[in-house]
Amino acid sequence: SHLLSLGGFCYAATSLGFPGLPNCDCGGLAGMGVAGIGPRGHDPRAHRPSLHIASSVPLTGTLVGFGQAVQKGAGAAFAEINAQGGINGRQIRLHLVDDGYDPERSVANIKNILQERKALALLSCVGTPNNTAITPLIEAAGIPHVAPITGAASLRKAQQSVFHVRAGYSEEVISLVQRLVGMGLKGIAVVYLDNGYGRELQGVAAAELQRLEATPAAELALEVKGDNANAVLQALKQARPSVVLLLTAGTSSLSMIQGIKQQLPGGLMAGLSSTMQELKMSHAASGMAVTTIVPDPNRGKNGVVRNYQAAMQAQGEQEFSQDSLEAYINAHVLAYGLRLAGKEPTPARVRAALSSIRNFDLGGFVVSYGATPPFVGSRFIELGIIGRNGRFVG
Repeated sequence: SHLLSLGGFCYAATSLGFPGLPNCDCGGLAGMGVAGIGPRGHDPRAHRPSLHIASSVPLTGTLVGFGQAVQKGAGAAFAEINAQGGINGRQIRLHLVDDGYDPERSVANIKNILQERKALALLSCVGTPNNTAITPLIEAAGIPHVAPITGAASLRKAQQSVFHVRAGYSEEVISLVQRLVGMGLKGIAVVYLDNGYGRELQGVAAAELQRLEATPAAELALEVKGDNANAVLQALKQARPSVVLLLTAGTSSLSMIQGIKQQLPGGLMAGLSSTMQELKMSHAASGMAVTTIVPDPNRGKNGVVRNYQAAMQAQGEQEFSQDSLEAYINAHVLAYGLRLAGKEPTPARVRAALSSIRNFDLGGFVVSYGATPPFVGSRFIELGIIGRNGRFVG
């Protein structure tokens, strides 16, 4: 097991290696971000076992920003909670395992997590194809998975153990297409990631365009690593669209945005929250229309944003993003479920507690689950643009 101690996290390349298991001793790790706690023997709360939470995320590869957002946002939330005494007197430990956005690696990670039987819940595993691959394992094991980082409708069905927080991609796509068509933009080109995530969204966009009697100027598949970006850009130049709708994610989004700016000067662009996730856009995306599924992280008009900013700053983080705010919110939803599960939580008790959550208000962001699946906690969607400084402007 490759395991590193980074800022209080347990990172592993092949196996979680929870404390007490062979080949890995995390005993010297502090609870998630808690200052002043050293090795286990010096922790005055060591007699209360920690609450272990696990996640399979890309800490390498094209979607590394997604994993970093979980690290920073959820890490700040758990550090905040731990500094206040934890959950029923117990500290939370977050274990992140790298999958490089590879579904097969995600499956191997989840199998290891389940086999080691230490985690009470999973938090924000990343990616539509990855979650498609791991959800059957999660359902069979009955371990709760809170806030997977995907808005795919195909994953929002009758799952008993999956508790989505964010609004769905389909709702984002429909909102954006309606806005673009409503603005009189007829020639809409759709560029979508050539995987399960992108193809599903392309289908949603095509159906909504057809319903609105609008014909797409082009529908182009972009390879996950962006290897065919030049060919896609050439096809866009020939199509001459009035606006390009980017149903992409990760670093491939950045290459497309930069390419469109250069080769289609003055061309309009639009994208989803996932299109822009954790990208350092600066001026490259200025003027781009986007959806967001959390409040503006840079404006402290909501209590949840003010708390998030304070928690991030307490961890030495000065940059705020929609994605780390989403992870912060997700961690607090899970923590609330852990608290409701009582002093001796089990995966089954945590699952039951999560399903009982109604109108949980984090301060301007409300999460509420129905009595039966699919469990989807938030319908929050805002439309805005990317300003000259690369930030969302509502």
